This record gives sequence, C-alpha cells and structure tokens, in this order.
Amino acid sequence: MFGPTIEGERVRLAPMTKTQIESFVAWMADLEVTRWLGMTHAPTIEMEHEWYERISKSDKDYIWGIFIGDKHIGSTGVHQIDWRNRNGVTGNLIGDKTEWGKGYGSEVVALRTRFAFEELGLQKLKTEVIGSNIASRKALEKAGYKTMGIARKELWRHGAWQDVWHAELLRDEWAG
Repeated sequence: MFGPTIEGERVRLAPMTKTQIESFVAWMADLEVTRWLGMTHAPTIEMEHEWYERISKSDKDYIWGIFIGDKHIGSTGVHQIDWRNRNGVTGNLIGDKTEWGKGYGSEVVALRTRFAFEELGLQKLKTEVIGSNIASRKALEKAGYKTMGIARKELWRHGAWQDVWHAELLRDEWAG
C-alpha cells in the first residue's frame, strides 16, 4: 500500500500516483542509477504498472514517493512486513541524479524509520547495501542501523564481485 504523506524539513514522502511510473522507467534504464540495486535488467513500463497495482493492494509493503516540492526524486519503503514478528525490510532509491549528494537520503531514512516504529509498531527494520554504496550505508548508519554482517563476494555486478552489508535497527535502540 502507499504510505501517508509525511512532511520533513526538506523532503516530503507521499503516496505515488501512476504519473510517477514514467520516472521509474527512465531511472531504471540508467545504469548509474541502478548500479547498486539488485536488478539485472531494466523494467518495462508494463512491468512498472504491474508493480504499482501489486503494491497498491499489498498489506506487507508501505511505499512512498520522495518529493522535493512537487519534484519526484525517488522512492522509499518498508517491504516484506512480517506482522506477527513485527519486522520489515527497508529500501531507498534517489533516482534523480541531479539530487544526489544533497543529504536527502538521511532525512528519508529518518522519516521512514519513525513511521515504521511509531505508526506501524514494528520492532525491527532490516536492510542491505550492495558493494561500496557508501552514501546509502552512511544514511542508514546515521539513523542507527547496526552491522549484522558482510556477505563477502555475494553478487556479481558490473564485472566484479560485490560484498553485501546486512544491517538492522531495533525499535528500543532507535528510541533510546
């Protein structure tokens, strides 16, 4: 499902509409954008429409578009929510390369984390970062995510083996 609007200082998380699907198709066709994602090929517009419909009906996913004013720059979410055990898997994408390196990711992670713990009542958030995606890892560590381990040479991407950083954040550590 699409999460409610959450206003931050510089970013806004808001429900996505079908009009944003074209942005995703363009971003996913850019190898620089998808470099650290778990994708092996760019989705078609039809695939993105199917994803949108599936997410809109899901009770195990909360997804937001990331906006600067009215400009759609990416997405974030809590996925694979296990309601019984109160945990989920998180992820971010800043697809608009003109907005990279401006610290938006840290604010997005903080807003999403607060919602997951305070509104959804989750106890644990899990994530992973592929390769040397230092910006993503720093944003997650700033929010309190702790290293659970490194899966060495886990994935073959762009002609080289990549490690995968696994991390988690517990509600009581976050609230601490």
